[in-house]
Amino acid sequence: MTHKKIVVLGTGGTIAGRAGSASDNIGYTAAQVGIAQLLMAIPAIAGTGSVIVEQVAQIDSKDMSFALWSQLAARVNHFLARPDVQGIVITHGTDTLEETAYFLQSVCRPMKPVILTCAMRPATALVPDGPQNVLDAISVAWHAGAMGVVAVCAGTIHSAFDVQKVHPYRLNAFSSGDAGALGYVEEGRLRLLRNWPLVQEVRPLCAIDIIAKLADPAKCPRVEIVMSYAGASGAIVQALVAQGVQGLVVAATGNGTIHHALKAALLEAQTSGVKVVRATRCVNGQVLAMPGDPISDSKGLTPVKARVAMMLELLG
Repeated sequence: MTHKKIVVLGTGGTIAGRAGSASDNIGYTAAQVGIAQLLMAIPAIAGTGSVIVEQVAQIDSKDMSFALWSQLAARVNHFLARPDVQGIVITHGTDTLEETAYFLQSVCRPMKPVILTCAMRPATALVPDGPQNVLDAISVAWHAGAMGVVAVCAGTIHSAFDVQKVHPYRLNAFSSGDAGALGYVEEGRLRLLRNWPLVQEVRPLCAIDIIAKLADPAKCPRVEIVMSYAGASGAIVQALVAQGVQGLVVAATGNGTIHHALKAALLEAQTSGVKVVRATRCVNGQVLAMPGDPISDSKGLTPVKARVAMMLELLG
């Protein structure tokens, strides 16, 4: 009989950070402690033999790249294909966790659980939050019937489609907005509130093709985010179009409204062949489209996730 295992992939982040003092929770350097060392410091995990550990990267997640996404997705797919693997946990920085989660859900479309977890305090903190987050993530990975990409932080489970970082300091820095949390981890037990994330669309390219294209910077479509605000102009859009941008996501005010000068430039860009999509810059809610809107909406995706979705669409 094959004993199931959980794979833990390390990518760095605050959870692997070091500070000069245990009382310093912000003046740290991210991505200093290896994933194997992190897990050895958690007695409930160390020496159990049920965990496979691999260091995929060691970065501050603000520096996440398409090439690293490609590498990470390849390792996720590798382990998902193994029959002895129950699920995958990825330690990740908080800054771009929501983008990585949405990317992995869209590309890997896992029928096993893939859990991203993190920390708001470095490993050297007097009371680090990383170890408990890792334990909670592993509990989710072991849960029968769990599937799809989720994020686990501060005892809360968030779907890859909904999770976003909403606070720069608090331990419960993530929210699922109007959708609400997928569930909670309480003393190692799950209390689910809604269904696991499922594949929402079929992409023209298979995961292998997408991963290969992302690994080559020359094949990555350039998609940028611009914002509408008081006094906005079309200058940035015009400059980006001149540089050959292929897609633009506009973080619009309110229900997808855009400053008239910026909108004129976006419509001109759209006419020239640049793909343009509107998302709202509001933390909650989504753009409610109206018939005849000249710029399509992001179907509820935040600006950063809409950018990932557009990039994947353009890859096809």
